[in-house]
Amino acid sequence: MAHLLRGKQAGVQRDLSAGLNAQQFAIDEVARYGINSQISCLAYDPVQSVLAVGTNDTQFGGGQAYVFGQNRVSVTLPLPRKASVKAIHFVVDKLVVIDSKNEISVFSLETARILASYTPPGSITALVTDPCLDFALIGLQNGEIAAYDLDRQNPAPLRIPNLWKQQYPKARPTAIVTLALHPRDIGSLLIGYTEGAVIYSFKTGKPIKFFRYELPPGAPGGDSDPTSSSVRRYPRLTQALWHPTGTFVLTGHEDSSLVLWDSKDGRKVLARTIQASNVDEPGNLTKSVGLTPGTFALKCPLFRLAWCCKENPDDTGILVAGGTPTTSLEKGLTFIELGPTPVYATSSWQILSQHFEKPKRQHTLPTPANAEVVDFCLIPRRSPHYTGSQDPIAVIALLASGEMVTLSFPSGHSINPTNQLHVSLSYVHPFINRASMAYVERTRWLGMVENRSKGPSILRGGAEARHALMRFANRNILQAAHADGTVRVWDVGHGDEIENQKMLQVDVARAVGRSNDVDVTRMSMSDATGELAVGLSTGEVAIFRWGLNKEYGRDVRHVEARSFGLETIIDRADPSVKEGLLPLTMFEGPVQVTALKTSDVGFVAAGFQQGAIVVIDLRGPAVIYEAGMDDLSGQGKRGSFRRSNSQSQHKAEWPTCIEFGVMSLEGDDYSSILLFVGTNLGRLATFKLLPEASGGYSVKYAGSAAVEDKIITIAPLDSQIGDPAQATQRTVAGLRKGLKVDGVLLVVTTTGAKLFRPPTAKGAHKTWENVFCDSAAVVRYQAAGYALLGLFGDGTAKTYSIPALKQIASTNISKLVDVRRFSEAIITPTGDIVGWTGPSEMALLNVWGTGSDLTRSLDNLLNLEALTPPRPTISNVQWITGTMHVTPADMDALIGGPNRPPSKRMLEQRRAEEEQQRPMNRPAVAASPSSAKEEEGYWAYMQRQMQERTQNLNIMGDSMDHVEESSSSWADDVNKYVSKQKKKAVMGFVGSKLGF
Repeated sequence: MAHLLRGKQAGVQRDLSAGLNAQQFAIDEVARYGINSQISCLAYDPVQSVLAVGTNDTQFGGGQAYVFGQNRVSVTLPLPRKASVKAIHFVVDKLVVIDSKNEISVFSLETARILASYTPPGSITALVTDPCLDFALIGLQNGEIAAYDLDRQNPAPLRIPNLWKQQYPKARPTAIVTLALHPRDIGSLLIGYTEGAVIYSFKTGKPIKFFRYELPPGAPGGDSDPTSSSVRRYPRLTQALWHPTGTFVLTGHEDSSLVLWDSKDGRKVLARTIQASNVDEPGNLTKSVGLTPGTFALKCPLFRLAWCCKENPDDTGILVAGGTPTTSLEKGLTFIELGPTPVYATSSWQILSQHFEKPKRQHTLPTPANAEVVDFCLIPRRSPHYTGSQDPIAVIALLASGEMVTLSFPSGHSINPTNQLHVSLSYVHPFINRASMAYVERTRWLGMVENRSKGPSILRGGAEARHALMRFANRNILQAAHADGTVRVWDVGHGDEIENQKMLQVDVARAVGRSNDVDVTRMSMSDATGELAVGLSTGEVAIFRWGLNKEYGRDVRHVEARSFGLETIIDRADPSVKEGLLPLTMFEGPVQVTALKTSDVGFVAAGFQQGAIVVIDLRGPAVIYEAGMDDLSGQGKRGSFRRSNSQSQHKAEWPTCIEFGVMSLEGDDYSSILLFVGTNLGRLATFKLLPEASGGYSVKYAGSAAVEDKIITIAPLDSQIGDPAQATQRTVAGLRKGLKVDGVLLVVTTTGAKLFRPPTAKGAHKTWENVFCDSAAVVRYQAAGYALLGLFGDGTAKTYSIPALKQIASTNISKLVDVRRFSEAIITPTGDIVGWTGPSEMALLNVWGTGSDLTRSLDNLLNLEALTPPRPTISNVQWITGTMHVTPADMDALIGGPNRPPSKRMLEQRRAEEEQQRPMNRPAVAASPSSAKEEEGYWAYMQRQMQERTQNLNIMGDSMDHVEESSSSWADDVNKYVSKQKKKAVMGFVGSKLGF
């Protein structure tokens, strides 16, 4: 019977939840944003212009692959079984994923579904693919190489034994650590074993060269420990890669050595580290001093190497992740810019060695302090060849923490991910510390399109699926505070078509004038004006407003200007932003900001850890009120549901929740703008904001009410219709015409809810049974009515009627949202819940649904018109001098065997050719050379290649002879012509003297 009396006790005569029932309460999982677990690997496809991200299997989520395109294009590809993603490779229209269970999964980019999975006979330690091949070559822990047919989706007959074991029978067991196809000669494979590297020729089926790094006694190597240099040693190999033209081979070793080899004769050109050269020579000591005298510093391992090149593949540089002393203060990627490669045929050995010993320049691409780069992904301009390292414009670095950093290449300038990467990647770029939500008017949000200078787009591929358009709904605008002192603002949506997909960014660190100790604790954005207030742990409250940057493109010096308790920070605007959310003013508080609210009518209220309350009028701007919670004791009216605890008077008290509203206070015959402040001890203070004759406003304390425990939500309601009685622009404008709002307050604490007329606490209350409430809000379901929605510590979401506070429905959402972070969950007025599922992922739920799970993304990833460019091949000089040209079609026969039917790619190409020939009405043509090549054996093909080379050499000889004959004839003609002209000149002179 208690719930029947609550409405009368609170003065609410209507049942505001009359149209709601339990059947309407069902949770729909609408969307997910972020990355479910720690990122393990990255891959980029420059042809389709999409980025793939793999994750580890952790307590927060299983390993899976994400593929991101332009704007909001995103597809999630779960693994067949629970495992971590070890590596990702793009192969034209497929995505090849290797997991920690040694299983290869092949996904289709066209359908976003798995095509096949394969488990080779052994542990996978390396894998290489090529855009022009239908095969994946798999390196195994036992040193052997297997092949998998991606087109036919079955194992290929090719099997390469452990070549290192055959060459060195007494060597310890060696595993394959890396595989790399020759960038120009696809018939050559570089195999990296733990003991060394081998070049294998598919043409001969035999190894060509062996590379083994040996350090004689006295040679320091890459080790910084001087005690290990007295013995002969063979540092283990960790990576091996080709020069972009295939002229040289680079091997990286566990002692941080970088060894360069001549790929033709197998000789060592140079052994160096990032800091020193010739580290393989005895007596050439290198020093790596530790933090204290007499000690040495350990070096980070070589996490990743890439041999990059410009548009000209001979102009190269080596990008290194790792290899620096652990004591180094400067973290990041090291780029060794080598410059144009000397011509191999005409350069001496000394010139080649000096090219690598004395690079053009060497610099560091900086990353955040104390952040170690463990992997990176280059973003090439257009070509997928040269292992994705040709003409890169940017590099995405993966840090040990799982965060990402995007840098320009090769300059190393930080690239703002705003509107460059998918919003989900912003969750780890860097991590989000705090999030808030605003329910912004649609028309206002459509006009908030930031104009920021930026470089070329990184992600341009994919096409979004169409969704229903909600033209009359406000937008769910998320404000996310990141660890680097930036706040990014973007539309989460309602599972509908998002019209303005752009992201806004404000640089809070720049606005407050420092780069360190910028910890955002509270954020609040106005639903009507878009003004944003940000509070920090150090007490500053920075306010941002939409506008044009008058200092666009210029980094001006800040001039300190203070007035009315505020500091003007307009000149601290980001110079790269022409139009956007710009810094306006700042209040410097004493301690941490614990509560913050930006109203729709030009006021900002902030609460601080020591109990202070500050009200700012943005019309000045000016501070119009400043007081402490202790100053309010004994002022005004005070009411309570219970007897006050004398001990609570000695506890520290600070604001935890702030809200603006418009209603009539108890005993007043008019309505006014009200400010409600709730504290951690359960006190609710009410303030009036009254207009003054000067045009400003003043703040007057109206009274307080004592409720139980920490206040987490304050909801002013119109007691007649149930609408929110917030201080909107329309409502405040109506006050001049005598508008009167009969309102009540619904105050939610961790232990109960109270419904009463302010400023006293006379009304109705309800206590939660054996559970704490972590987050709550008043929500509306269409025209059926309003209800109180709360998230509780037992993992349930419950709705209660208003004003009876009777439970309508309850459901468990602990499998959808992390219960431990319920207090950080956000509830919107339409019944959407935005909650954390892990450290870097959020789920968008809706309580007025049908109980459906998250639907599979229908975004399109594959652009059929984007064609892979032809693979670079050997030069004419290389072909004439004896290098055999092997085509991808030849590789299909060598790897797939003679009985392999034509691949789907070949069939499609043949079908396209037939389609082109059909309308020409020509007679049937003879069999093409390619078909004849498929029928002949491999050795017959080799013989034909030699005959063609001989014929071409003869043709070239005949051509040179013809040139010689032509030159001789031309010289004879010139001599005859000159003699004739001389004769005419002499005869003319004699004739003139004789008078002819």
